[in-house]
Amino acid sequence: MKSLWGPSVAAALGFLFLLGLGSWQLERLHWKEGLIAQRNRALHDSPVPPPENLDEARALEFHPVRVSGHFLNDREMPVAAIAHNGDAGFHIVTPFMLENGETLLVDRGFVPVRLKDPETRQDGLIEGETNVTGLLRVPEPPGFFIPADHPERNEWYTADPAKMAAAQEIEDVLPFTLDADATSVPGGYPRGGQTITALPNDHLQYAITWYALAGGLVPVYILFIRRRLKDRK
Repeated sequence: MKSLWGPSVAAALGFLFLLGLGSWQLERLHWKEGLIAQRNRALHDSPVPPPENLDEARALEFHPVRVSGHFLNDREMPVAAIAHNGDAGFHIVTPFMLENGETLLVDRGFVPVRLKDPETRQDGLIEGETNVTGLLRVPEPPGFFIPADHPERNEWYTADPAKMAAAQEIEDVLPFTLDADATSVPGGYPRGGQTITALPNDHLQYAITWYALAGGLVPVYILFIRRRLKDRK
């Protein structure tokens, strides 16, 4: 006669494992809610000057920052992107010389493919001293499916300050970037305010799913035991 110990132990372990996954997702839910609240506070704070180093930048990510200086328009770099409405185009990253001599890379916003060449949007090439306000961003490693950059062709898929600075032979580049806000520019492009700030939060649904699977395992186990006992008789 087959023993019930093996199936019972397997069912118990599976039940505990599913409960553990559900509880882990609840922990992730609380963590994500805190992260969302922190980001929302940062987004609505008053603009501050740029930080001095990468550690300070991480603490200020998605915080509004205001800088003064001038654009180096002859060294702009187009980063392949998709607009919110699904149109293909580029984010125009332009070095911005600060008043203290440091350079900050500014993502000025989106342009469609037809406006990739700066000659097609002369009005948007802001000259002279100006102010820029936007959200501070810390560079992230490129995803697995992101194509490789080709600096020699000024072809970019990620905004990496160090790599971009080396390609453009710019010194004293800050190790973070600034996403320009939606303030309109002459000619309408580049169009700022493109930063995706929403964080997905599906952990509650995941937790419910794992708990439901754990609950569903119980009647399945009971039916199995009943049938095995009936067979014994």
